[in-house]
Amino acid sequence: MTYPIPLSGPAQDETLELRPKFNADGLVAAIAQDAETGEVLMLAWMNAEALDQTLKTGRAVYWSRSRNALWRKGDTSGHEQEVVEVRVDCDQDAVLLKVKQTGAACHTGRRSCFYRIAGPGGLREG
Repeated sequence: MTYPIPLSGPAQDETLELRPKFNADGLVAAIAQDAETGEVLMLAWMNAEALDQTLKTGRAVYWSRSRNALWRKGDTSGHEQEVVEVRVDCDQDAVLLKVKQTGAACHTGRRSCFYRIAGPGGLREG
């Protein structure tokens, strides 16, 4: 799908038309959140094709910047993300995926990628 060009100001902030504001690399930040608990699981990136496939299939699809390729969460690990709802922020430069997570969301095997807490003394597990 080709998405319309983003508007600016209040026109973009208030529209009910999906007009993602992709960055210069053609990507938009995508946050995955547990649909039941609200826990933030991970941050990844989506291009237009990843967003389109996610909306069409109900499974989270991302853009891997390191591999320069689409990546359907769980295809190799089995740790799938069933998408319950997709939200966009006010100016549509970020998306929030409310998901049912199977297994770990993080490539380290942890439930969430956000497992460390930063403080004046550095990092600690939380």
